[in-house]
Amino acid sequence: MKEINFIRDNIERWKETENIIEHIKDTSPDVIAEVYSGITTDLAFAQTHYPDSRITLYLNNLSSAIHNHIYKNKREKWNRILTFWSDEVPLTIYSERKTLLCSFFIFIMSIFIGVISQLADPDFCRIILGNGYVDMTLENIEEGNPMGVYGTSDEGMMFLRITTNNIMVSFYAFVSGLFTCISTAMLLFYNGIMVGCFLTFFFQHELLVDSVLAIMLHGTLELSAIIIAGAAGLALGSGLLFPKTYSRIESFRRGAKRGLMIVVGTVPIFIVAGFIESFLTRHTDAPLFFRLGLIILSAVFIILYFIVLPYKKNKKNKIENNI
Repeated sequence: MKEINFIRDNIERWKETENIIEHIKDTSPDVIAEVYSGITTDLAFAQTHYPDSRITLYLNNLSSAIHNHIYKNKREKWNRILTFWSDEVPLTIYSERKTLLCSFFIFIMSIFIGVISQLADPDFCRIILGNGYVDMTLENIEEGNPMGVYGTSDEGMMFLRITTNNIMVSFYAFVSGLFTCISTAMLLFYNGIMVGCFLTFFFQHELLVDSVLAIMLHGTLELSAIIIAGAAGLALGSGLLFPKTYSRIESFRRGAKRGLMIVVGTVPIFIVAGFIESFLTRHTDAPLFFRLGLIILSAVFIILYFIVLPYKKNKKNKIENNI
């Protein structure tokens, strides 16, 4: 059957299903079961004949909405906390992969802007980083300890302050999506400019390698988590702006759920990054292989968990659904 004929023959029934989902609390279990059976049958047909079509994604969303209602009161297994990190977060990341890519590009673009701005005006860093920080860093450079800022506070208090601040920033990036995607994009933009400006400032003082080793020791995890949190905010904002086949409220609710799951997924990363920044970054005399090894290990984790694993989990789900 041609896809257009498949859609034409079933579109009215799907619209009725959307209406049932919106009022599902007032719908009898028998009707829900019947609708769910019909939608899953249509989904199986679409996955077989039109696997890459938007109609397949649409039917999958309808099926998921009903499935979630049916099983929402099901008693959770003891290992739910494990499946949340091993399945739910990666699958949500995969569903928002385009949003994540958009967040990444905004951040990278803003880094380049920060680099160019600092090269064009050596005092640009004072606008972004503040006079106090710049003057303190210049003093540290003169004293032969350019990364001395990381050793000025007690490790424990620094860990609590940095970790709390970073987690708050991630949730702020998410909540900013309520004001469409602009606020989240601006937060990513500012943080990217700050990174570009910071690295260029040290490059101008012939300390680029030292600054990269210092900032990326914790920044590999921290900056990646900021990008991911930005994707959560963009998911929330796009759900509000682009409802597609859903009502705007339903689309917003779905975007908020996906975004919240993503931002919660960044919390352990910020905790580890905060620990590294507070307890390890200050030791600039640590062996080079140790610092490079930790940076590489952090990068490998980010790639495996937020890129490779989501792809594999989604592929596995498709195979199971086809079966």
